[in-house]
Amino acid sequence: MIIIPGPASQELGKNIAKQLKAKISPIEFTRFPDGESRIRFERNVEDDDVVIVQTTGPPQNENLIQLFLMADNAKDLKAKTITAVVPYFAYARQDQRFRLGEAFSLKTIITLLKTCGVKKILTVNSHNSAILKTMPIHIQDLSAIPLLAEHYKNKGFYNAVSLSLGKKGLNTAIEANNILKGGYDYIPTHRDRTSGVVTLEEKTLPVKEKDAVIFDDIISSGGTMIKAVAYVKRKGAKTVNVGCVHALLTEEVKNRILDVGADQIVATDSVQSSISVVSIVPLIADALAKKEARKRG
Repeated sequence: MIIIPGPASQELGKNIAKQLKAKISPIEFTRFPDGESRIRFERNVEDDDVVIVQTTGPPQNENLIQLFLMADNAKDLKAKTITAVVPYFAYARQDQRFRLGEAFSLKTIITLLKTCGVKKILTVNSHNSAILKTMPIHIQDLSAIPLLAEHYKNKGFYNAVSLSLGKKGLNTAIEANNILKGGYDYIPTHRDRTSGVVTLEEKTLPVKEKDAVIFDDIISSGGTMIKAVAYVKRKGAKTVNVGCVHALLTEEVKNRILDVGADQIVATDSVQSSISVVSIVPLIADALAKKEARKRG
């Protein structure tokens, strides 16, 4: 197995390789004067099982292009197999045609990766895991929620109430509760498909005078999380904490979440940010090790 850390995931890729004791193929990465990416592998990958590690957070389009270039390059250089480790999968939220005439963006990205020779994709907390099973590439969707819950447990929040955003995300709260053991529930949300505006409905929550942790897959604009934190605070929670897998938020958004009552916000290093304190390296390394063991037999 050869690990290729992409430009967007240099540290993550190197740490995965270190945990697996796997070889690394460094890349030479530069930009042409007009801003286009130029990528060159620094070692031969012919007949190797190649694992490209490249998250696709902001700037999403550039990071995706780099991923396509690396995958297609590995195919041209006769890699035996190509696995793409994409911790944050850009465009995964556009997982259907919500309105007439919209592009099915997730399908387009996966079609391009297949064309570039990718045989398997390994991602983390995709927006809709079920839709991934219908795609023409085998996609393994790992969950970092237990890692976030373990973090809060180790910080003294054992018996905190685990909350999800929306009833559809209730499995997230259940997953966290398996570790925190303080009970679980969901914050009722409704998103307008045209405007994208999210509203919260009134509901009794079992959080009065208790610690609460709101778990979510992504925070970007932060609008929903800001409303959710204020909502849980209003329900009488002793503390309100946030666990996020993919932190796409700016410092301004982080501060707004804290200002409405969040005691702390933590995220994984699927995308690097000031709150990325929980590493997904063990999660990904374990999945790759199991894949290698199955292949050997």
